[in-house]
Amino acid sequence: MIRINLLPHREETRKQKRQAFYALLALGGVIGVGVVLLVGGYNARAIGIQDARNQELKTAISGLDKKIAEIATLKQEIEALKARQQAVEDLQGDRNQPVYLLDELVKQTPPGVYLKAFRQDGQRVAVNGYAQSQERVSELLRNLAGVSPWLERPELIEVKSTALGQGKTATKVVEFNLNVMIRRSRDRDQPTAGKHGERS
Repeated sequence: MIRINLLPHREETRKQKRQAFYALLALGGVIGVGVVLLVGGYNARAIGIQDARNQELKTAISGLDKKIAEIATLKQEIEALKARQQAVEDLQGDRNQPVYLLDELVKQTPPGVYLKAFRQDGQRVAVNGYAQSQERVSELLRNLAGVSPWLERPELIEVKSTALGQGKTATKVVEFNLNVMIRRSRDRDQPTAGKHGERS
């Protein structure tokens, strides 16, 4: 005997499957939202911690910048004080320069050389004079370059033959112009290695 089930079991099955599908969708949505909230909260917390660290670093950097600015100001003040101190020392030392200059010119001028005039402009001294020969001028330059403790770096500007006097009594001489540097007291105590270094 054949039994026929007239109940709509297929519709019921479909309905149950749809409900299960919707339930899975809802569960998946809830889980997704939960995961998003958890990840977002973790990221927000990490960002907050990093922002706090960044703020601490900015505060520390700002403090260091202030200290660096104070150090730079102190260095400038120290350099200014050193410059003032050096200027005072140079003024005190330069007061005796004319005495040293005259003494050295007398000592280093060889026989046969007559100094007509000299003029000091700062550390440079312009010297004008007469010599019996060019060899005497060369000797004067050597003395000023290597022997004198106060004078250095002589530079011959001009040398020419001329005559002193008139007529038969005129004497042929060599007229010369040169520049020489006078050393300050603070430079005088330094070794003369600089001169050798300039020559080499």
